[in-house]
Amino acid sequence: MTESKLLPFTERVLRIIKEIPEGYVMTYGQIAAAAGSPRGARQVVRILHSMSKAHKLPWHRVVNAKGEVAMMDDESRSLQMLYLEGEGVELYRNGRIDLEQYRYVPEDHDHDRL
Repeated sequence: MTESKLLPFTERVLRIIKEIPEGYVMTYGQIAAAAGSPRGARQVVRILHSMSKAHKLPWHRVVNAKGEVAMMDDESRSLQMLYLEGEGVELYRNGRIDLEQYRYVPEDHDHDRL
């Protein structure tokens, strides 16, 4: 395996994040489960943090399990909220999103392994 080759889980996470349509969000845990590791939410956080720029990921469409913008620094938090609002996602004052309305549920990804 060459160093530039990504692990299968990482490849699946990148693909899933890229597929989140404008105006929708997914949670870290939801992405991890869809990529085959239901307990891998922290890995998704690391992948997003380290690979968003290089892979041009729509990082702003990923929120925590409560539907909250989870960015810690004020600048990133404000930017994420601005991007989401620009796509039509409504946020409550506390930065929370109604997951019932805005959660994206992708089709089963197992089909492309058949």
